[in-house]
Amino acid sequence: MRFASLGSGSRGNATLIEAGATLVMVDCGFSCRETERRLARLGRSPADLAALLVTHEHGDHVRGIAVLARKYRLPVWMTRGTRRRLRDAGLPTVHYLDTHADIAIDELQIRPYTVPHDACEPCQFTFADGGHSIGLLTDTGRLTRHILDCLAGCDALLLECNHDPGMLATGPYSAALKRRVGGPLGHLSNAQAAALLERLDTSRLQHLVAAHLSDTNNRPALAQAALATALGCETRWIGVADQETGLDWRAIE
Repeated sequence: MRFASLGSGSRGNATLIEAGATLVMVDCGFSCRETERRLARLGRSPADLAALLVTHEHGDHVRGIAVLARKYRLPVWMTRGTRRRLRDAGLPTVHYLDTHADIAIDELQIRPYTVPHDACEPCQFTFADGGHSIGLLTDTGRLTRHILDCLAGCDALLLECNHDPGMLATGPYSAALKRRVGGPLGHLSNAQAAALLERLDTSRLQHLVAAHLSDTNNRPALAQAALATALGCETRWIGVADQETGLDWRAIE
């Protein structure tokens, strides 16, 4: 089982999860041509995908979904709330997620779970192949008991570290945008991500990747330092999913 990122941040997000012969992509915030280019960089093509999964309707997560799905005849999974917001997207095949029920796509067991974010029925995911599991958590404004329960015991975790509170407070965003980003329906700060790790069962963790970093209100070194302190590990052990270069494949042993 392994995972990679095509890119992560406010200008586009897409994550690959692979188990055996099954490859899925979570979100597609890039144009179809850019998605094809970034997939090729990772040795893959959209034709290799078994499905597209959507976390929520914000543009940096769905910008390329409709064109990619139509061009390659890919099934798309999303909640009914997300579908209502994308009703005119021209999606060819849509399956609905129930955030209280797991789904199976070939060799992958997928659990969607609810998160607090300013979208219509947003969710995140965990993925398992029967032996290992990968957790994905971005685009949430606060931690919940449910989130902790869903991510406990993962072998790999992609975790939002959107902003440094000090940089957000003194940065160029408007007061309203600062309240949104830092609010309970916004995005996790480095400190909030670290607090999650301190409360989480990380006994099986092989990979930890900081994701969805703000270009304006964060720096990779700050996110890595916060997570490394929480885990008691070296900062170089913490990976970062970059906006431009994404993250190369990481395998779970």
